[in-house]
Amino acid sequence: MRLTEIRIAGFGGQGVILSAIVLGKAASIYEKGFATMTQNFGPEARGGACSAQLVVSDSPVLYPYTTHPDIVVIMSQEAYNRFAHELKPGGILIIEEDLVRVADLKGDAKVYAVPATRLAEELGKRMVLNSVMVGFFTAVTKLLDSESVRKAVADSVPPNFRDLNLKAFEKGFEYGVNAQAGSPPELEEVGYAKE
Repeated sequence: MRLTEIRIAGFGGQGVILSAIVLGKAASIYEKGFATMTQNFGPEARGGACSAQLVVSDSPVLYPYTTHPDIVVIMSQEAYNRFAHELKPGGILIIEEDLVRVADLKGDAKVYAVPATRLAEELGKRMVLNSVMVGFFTAVTKLLDSESVRKAVADSVPPNFRDLNLKAFEKGFEYGVNAQAGSPPELEEVGYAKE
């Protein structure tokens, strides 16, 4: 894997930090690469702004912060307004389609949308939306091997929630595979204003 900068952002309670931990663990432990992660969150326990910067590489990471992320994952409108402009030209933007409205996005970003919260609710627990998002991320970016990320999910959540999180990962991954195949369509084809 080449050096890749990733920003994951949303609000507290969505599992933003855990998402970054899972992806970093997949890269560094299960793929024998390197990863650094920094986090930033508001003073609120839930509902406040929250973000994580993740840098993964096949060689040691010398600078732990993102400058122009290759991939930005956005789970709230506030996070979109604050971080979407950081995405490097030609990068990948992944959004929670029920919570984020894309507007004024400059450049030629590849934009993918997933109803992560809705898919998590179908499994009975909204709190696993981060595992849905990680599965979707894995499918559309192809940055990490799906088996590595699956192992990282299983290793990063409490044992009593392991099966549920793995089901959520699979649901997101399947949704992402279908997005790559053209169904569901990319964001531009579903009526969002991408400028």
